[in-house]
Amino acid sequence: MAPMLGIMSSAGYPRGISVNYLVVAGGGGAGGGSANYKAGGGGGAGGLRSTVTATGGGGTLESALTLSFSTNYTVTCGAGGSGGANSSTAGAQGSNSVFSTITSTGGGGGSAFDAVNTIGGSGGGGTNGNTGAGSQSGKAGTANQGYAGGNGANYLSGDVAGSGGGGGASAIGGNGSTYNGGNGGNGVATSITGTSVTYGGGGGGCGEAGAGAGGSGGGGAGVTKNANGTSGTANRGGGGGGGAAGTSGNYSGGSGGSGIVILRYPSSKTITIGAGLTGSTATDGSFKVTTITAGTGNVSWV
Repeated sequence: MAPMLGIMSSAGYPRGISVNYLVVAGGGGAGGGSANYKAGGGGGAGGLRSTVTATGGGGTLESALTLSFSTNYTVTCGAGGSGGANSSTAGAQGSNSVFSTITSTGGGGGSAFDAVNTIGGSGGGGTNGNTGAGSQSGKAGTANQGYAGGNGANYLSGDVAGSGGGGGASAIGGNGSTYNGGNGGNGVATSITGTSVTYGGGGGGCGEAGAGAGGSGGGGAGVTKNANGTSGTANRGGGGGGGAAGTSGNYSGGSGGSGIVILRYPSSKTITIGAGLTGSTATDGSFKVTTITAGTGNVSWV
């Protein structure tokens, strides 16, 4: 990657700074499960936008922002959505993450049981899965951020319905079959920190014979029956894995993992991380890398 220098004015004085970014939203929570073998769909990964290595949804790599010195820029690190408490409640959508003019959309929640099937949430901000009978199609993802959730399989009495996996930043969630949950869609690897790390995996769906795996990049796994779904990984934006029950009881879907904001800029510049944000700064060669892991507030540079 070419060095990023301060942007020069026509008089030759620095007037701005070029900042690369990774902005990952919170992952969606998964649907819950309850008596009579009802189960929930996997949560979608948080939307992912990046200027380094690759971005989400199969989109074109984004461009660095040119920002002014001594100016406040908003940063929000989105929280993951909560999992559904039982088969009547879908998982909640994850919260958006923001850096300046860049917004990544929270992952869609996995659907509740609908007497026919359960579908996966969408990566990057689709709405919760439709709970109307016969609605088997996973919801679409947000363009250039994430992919759709997987479809659910038809329910057979006495079997945990095969739930769809949540959409990931780089792949559609897997479809459920009669006895098996779909895998969560895989995430996207980026080397913005100087080391390759994968973010934005979708949550796995549930099934009687086999549960769907969480997608690479922090997606939580689904379960077979009588168990709570696995939560997505914090600061990876992973979707939660679906919860499932057998003959009795209520089991919650896994919650979505929180998002993250990572900023990369010349090492000669100094960032101020404002109140309300949790973050740290490291040096990688001729660059500094600031990682924001929670909160809402402002950052600025000198």
